[in-house]
Amino acid sequence: MLLLIFFLVCLFIVIGIGALACLSDLRGMTIPNIYSVVVILAFIACYGAFWMFGDGDVFFSLPSHLLGAVIVFVVTVVMFALGMIGAADSKLATAYALWVGLRGIFPFLFYMTIAGGVLGLVALVLKKRPLLSSSLEGSWIARVQAGENKVPYGIAIVFGALASFVNIGYFDIGVLSSFLLR
Repeated sequence: MLLLIFFLVCLFIVIGIGALACLSDLRGMTIPNIYSVVVILAFIACYGAFWMFGDGDVFFSLPSHLLGAVIVFVVTVVMFALGMIGAADSKLATAYALWVGLRGIFPFLFYMTIAGGVLGLVALVLKKRPLLSSSLEGSWIARVQAGENKVPYGIAIVFGALASFVNIGYFDIGVLSSFLLR
């Protein structure tokens, strides 16, 4: 039971950090590095607790999680080099990839890409037709309406991570109830 509570606390911390990252990206097109650090530390704490108590039902092998993070890091560094995303986006995506591992990497990248495309379309609409007359100065909406080609990709990253969490079963009732059967 304590392991379930600890898992849920770590998961809700990661989700809360994602919400903060989205808000920060919307308001100023920046994501503080501490958000990525907290996501990584929450994974280390949670994975460590599961490893210590011998419960392998939720996470995959550590190499799977590390390889997932490395793959996403390489993909996002290439995207950063091409000017498609910022460095903080790359760090945040890598931190969330640590949580999803290899089994969740394709849903993560798929949903992240779809969400990024939707945000790109919203940016095009806002650029052609300013819908909001008074937006916060320096915010994504204000910058797009001023003519910049920007997308708050942190939102896409968090959406991709949450969709992947659902896909790999972090919220699955069978997985969560397995804690209670011990």
